[in-house]
Amino acid sequence: DQPTTPVIPPSVKMAAAVAGKGSARRLLRVPPGWYCSSCQGTRSVASPSSARVRQAFLQFFKERHGHQVVPSAPVRPRGDPGLLFVNAGMNQFKPIFLGSADPRSELASYRRVVNSQKCVRAGGKHNDLEDVGRDVYHHTFFEMLGNWSFGDYFKEEACSMAWELLTQVYEIPKDRLYVTYFGGDASLSLSADEESREIWLSLGVPPSHVLPFQLKDNFWEMGDTGPCGPCTEIHYDHVGRGRNAAALVNQGNPEVVEIWNLVFMQYSREADGSLQQLPEHHVDTGMGLERLMTILQNKRSNYDTDLFTPLLDAIHKGCGGPSYRGLVGEADPGSVDMAYRVVADHVRTLSVCIADGVYPGMSGAELVLRQILRRAVRFCSEVLHAPPGFLASLVPVVVEILGDAYPELRKDTDTIMNIISAHEDAFLSSLLRGRHIINRTLQQMEHSKVFPVEVAWSLHSNLGFPLDLIGLMLKEKGVQLDVAALDHLAREDAERKSQPQQEQRAGMHLDLHALAKLRQDGVPATDDSPKFAYELGQDGRYVFHPCQATVLMLYRDGSFQKEVGRGQQCGVLLDRTCFYGEQGGQAPDQGYMLHAAQQDMLFPVVSVQVSGGYVVHEVIVSETLKVGDQVQLFVDEAQRLACMTNHTATHLLNFALRQVLGDGTEQQGSHVTAEYLRFSTSTKAPITMQQLLDVESVIQEVIKRNEVVYTGEAPIKLASAVQGLRKLNEVYPDLVRVVSIGVPVERVLAAQSKDATSTSVELCCGTHLLQTGDVQDFTIVSERQLVKGISHIVAVTREQAKQAREAGQTLAKEVDSLTVRVKLGGTVIDEAQRLSKEVGQLTIIVDRTTIPQWQKRELQATLKTLQRTANTAVRKLEIRLAAEKADDLLAKYSNQPVIIDTIPVESPSVLMKVVNQLCDKVPGSSVMLLSPQASGQVFCACQVSKSSLPVFSAADWALAVCTQMGGKAGGSGVVARGSGTTSDLQGVLTAALEYHCHYDNE
Repeated sequence: DQPTTPVIPPSVKMAAAVAGKGSARRLLRVPPGWYCSSCQGTRSVASPSSARVRQAFLQFFKERHGHQVVPSAPVRPRGDPGLLFVNAGMNQFKPIFLGSADPRSELASYRRVVNSQKCVRAGGKHNDLEDVGRDVYHHTFFEMLGNWSFGDYFKEEACSMAWELLTQVYEIPKDRLYVTYFGGDASLSLSADEESREIWLSLGVPPSHVLPFQLKDNFWEMGDTGPCGPCTEIHYDHVGRGRNAAALVNQGNPEVVEIWNLVFMQYSREADGSLQQLPEHHVDTGMGLERLMTILQNKRSNYDTDLFTPLLDAIHKGCGGPSYRGLVGEADPGSVDMAYRVVADHVRTLSVCIADGVYPGMSGAELVLRQILRRAVRFCSEVLHAPPGFLASLVPVVVEILGDAYPELRKDTDTIMNIISAHEDAFLSSLLRGRHIINRTLQQMEHSKVFPVEVAWSLHSNLGFPLDLIGLMLKEKGVQLDVAALDHLAREDAERKSQPQQEQRAGMHLDLHALAKLRQDGVPATDDSPKFAYELGQDGRYVFHPCQATVLMLYRDGSFQKEVGRGQQCGVLLDRTCFYGEQGGQAPDQGYMLHAAQQDMLFPVVSVQVSGGYVVHEVIVSETLKVGDQVQLFVDEAQRLACMTNHTATHLLNFALRQVLGDGTEQQGSHVTAEYLRFSTSTKAPITMQQLLDVESVIQEVIKRNEVVYTGEAPIKLASAVQGLRKLNEVYPDLVRVVSIGVPVERVLAAQSKDATSTSVELCCGTHLLQTGDVQDFTIVSERQLVKGISHIVAVTREQAKQAREAGQTLAKEVDSLTVRVKLGGTVIDEAQRLSKEVGQLTIIVDRTTIPQWQKRELQATLKTLQRTANTAVRKLEIRLAAEKADDLLAKYSNQPVIIDTIPVESPSVLMKVVNQLCDKVPGSSVMLLSPQASGQVFCACQVSKSSLPVFSAADWALAVCTQMGGKAGGSGVVARGSGTTSDLQGVLTAALEYHCHYDNE
């Protein structure tokens, strides 16, 4: 396809640009003469706003250079499970770079594109979270201005456009700018990018300002494999005054900073580490708006630009403390200015992420966002002394700054504020408890300067304190934290969680003797009915009520004790509890206990088991705990809600399987955790792809109807008589709990009722949602039969299900795109082999990515067919090429019995086929062919007549020759192949002939 806008030679563009300097200023819609005041003396003219600068960037590339303006992608990556957040402008264009864009999509039509991309760098490989606030330039959220060329213009035009924009539109003085280029790498046989250097010089950049740098600075790679290429960067000297700052470029000096990176994608990094030219060259540029604004508004700190100053003003107004002064480190008493920066940065990130559908949660990107929110809340509360709800009050300020550029912020402002408020309320409560615990612990430490690591770990694992916040709070008190010991506890916790569940609980399990002792002493069974004491609040969120209880017994090392000391682990038996002990396939609750008499005494509850009617809470004792102590219980609400969601979804799955597969299905077991649900069922035949789809459709329909989840108790005899009731082959108590979807339990239990045949009705002791709509979404991500007739299903709900669907849709588009290209086929072997390799790589990705199981099967079947088609095409082209090579050699050697020569081929497979065809056309001949490669490697293939055996063997011949080249070989007596490296190819050919002659004479 040709670009819609004609490509104008750079010289013409530059002449037009110079002539139209007034129109350049008009792109910014500010009076002529605005400038970076630090750059042009003491003239006082208003600096441009960030909104104008952003818009000028887009307009410049759209109106002057024919680029299409595309909106920012959401910060949640689409179909890229290896990425927590979009962290660069190029993320949404990866399918173009990788050649996997659907030919029918708008993406495939892009040639020249410009946009401003929302980016988040927190968690994962690119993680700026812990640095935010410590300095004046790190952020978790930032805006990346970028222009792209997909197979259109390349280096000359890209450099010319960048220079024009910076020096004519933004009027940045040329003597403040320095450019770097790739200086080459001998180890990769890559020469210096002299083309870029010459372009910059032709644009008028002085030679002293054009600097070469090595691979790490000026060669960009997408990953271990894939598109890559040299880049040229533009740097700015904040000081100027006629000095030469070349020595400070790329040295981490804050006075000389990179502002724009222009990447020229012209290579592909192969799996073997080699570089191949891309069929099309691309340009990918990125310039951080925040850093650009420091230049255009004459600031040294990003936080002093208008992207942040309204937020800093709002923080000052809302908190009433000292105003922001831009101080860092020891110059910032009380870390007040650090708190300003943390809150301003984090509320931007929270607003943008929530608007894009990423909410604070318990795993992946959601967990990172939860950490960001809690870090912001802590600085609001502890350092700025802000009132409750303050963080959410800053959202309208963020919307005012960014809402025009990103309209989704205006659309979801109330939702953003409500979500932040809800999480802020929860964490403030935990923060208050945590502060009391830290202060009380510090008082008990006397002269020690090392904080007890067990207390720090308890704060982290139970109150959700990010470890860096604990460290910061202690640093302010002049107290150290034993990081090594903390890491050890983290490893122990990971190991404990990875152990088999039964092994974990062995130490807290009440055996027959323990149970007999309890009964003998008259200790009553635990009343665990409070575990069902939850309800829906007016805001639609679940409210879980704490529970007051009395310690009845402590169990440790296989015996009951009246008292357990600090730092020990024990089982706690209470008269009542709101904790759910593992049973019915549902994972146990976690949470913590508070000592009623001393609210800052927190006891983490890491697991809960049920034995003989007694609920045993596995607790880490942070202070002495005694029989008779009063405690208050708090469950981990996020984990409980996730388990409730997945348990209700398990019931829906059981019902849907019966609806789709018939009454012959019987539940064989289930396991419900906060992350997923696992369900085993008997089936008469393997579950088909269509049946998986139908099962999901049934469940989605019940979710959509938002049916009430009814529960009630009934005698086992009465409940067992219900037609359509689902129950396992287990021993049930006399009084059982019935869970019914959409139909009141009383109706289900009525005589002759058949309601249970058309809905889900089960006997269940687990905790459930109050309405099916709260499941939100559901998808099966795995289904397989390890044993014939027993199907094992894994499914996810809510956000995890949504993410699985998005990943599936993205992969489906990639498969469709690849299908089109495979059907078109490759006209040369290289192209056909590349297609075959792509099919294999995409197959691996589909196999490993969490997507709906029905879709995975569909894509796997398509890819299997594609692989056969691609491999067949490769074989045909190889046979055709081999025939051509064989004919050439036959013409050269006629019917000679021995042929030893070199030929240019690019794969061992083709080389072997040439040998085979020669031997077929000259029966009884011996053939050895070598093929030197650009990498220095030499392929070897040979075949001998069966009549030569056992005296002369192809395997021995190949081994002798390849050993001389320092390589290896293998095969049979008739055919063999190998490889090696040599600088004396003629010597190797001579040795091969001598080896043959030696045995031929024998």
